[in-house]
Amino acid sequence: KVLLGLSGGIDSALTATIAADALGRENVCGVLMPSTFSSSSSLTDAEDLAKNLGIEYHTIPIKGGYDQYLKDLAPLFGNLPFNTAEENLQARIRGTMLMAISNKFGWLVIATGNKSEMSVGYSTLYGDMVGGFALLKDVFKTTVYELARWRNAQGEVIPENSILKPPSAELRPDQKDQDELPEYEVLDKIIKAYVEEDYSTEDIVRMGIDEKTINKVARLIDMNEYKRRQAPIGVKITDKAFGKDRRMPLTNLYKK
Repeated sequence: KVLLGLSGGIDSALTATIAADALGRENVCGVLMPSTFSSSSSLTDAEDLAKNLGIEYHTIPIKGGYDQYLKDLAPLFGNLPFNTAEENLQARIRGTMLMAISNKFGWLVIATGNKSEMSVGYSTLYGDMVGGFALLKDVFKTTVYELARWRNAQGEVIPENSILKPPSAELRPDQKDQDELPEYEVLDKIIKAYVEEDYSTEDIVRMGIDEKTINKVARLIDMNEYKRRQAPIGVKITDKAFGKDRRMPLTNLYKK
């Protein structure tokens, strides 16, 4: 039996759907963990998905735990502004909840991150990266959308809103993935060229993509090898998956 966090987003929706198709709905448990910044529509989308799949699901709000952590940290944090510390804290509380349930019942936690996020480090160690298996580890974000639409064509289970809404981690007000990353169509082209085809950044510029964007993405890929080393194992579906196919040094002198 497996469990996973259900956020109302496309990644967790596709992961839950594949798990239910593969293992049977009786062997999948979804956990909804809304925080202060979770939208009501995301909660509804997650509930609708669980009902459509017929899987067991539970709602465990994390606001109380999050507020207590902030209270405990207040003497040290003082008046420092809100940043990734508070964002990642929410993800890590969720990871702790999932691992507690896993330990209690012996169920395997499935991580929901995709290849696009893992490439550039858009994920939280000990947070959304926790788990024993990463189903979408080698699946680009653009492919996630393609798979979701294909699966719905066989019988609609993934809420349309999960597919259409702008992707967001919902760890701060009005957050969108594209606040920090290029559009996924562009990002995935750069990752495929740089990681899978071993193109240099100069080669990718000749593909007609903005040079500044290319350099930013390449630097993020190079910097986040340490995260990928700590990620769960997962399915390989492309020519070059992270891990045995592509293993770069954690420390180096070729990048400043």
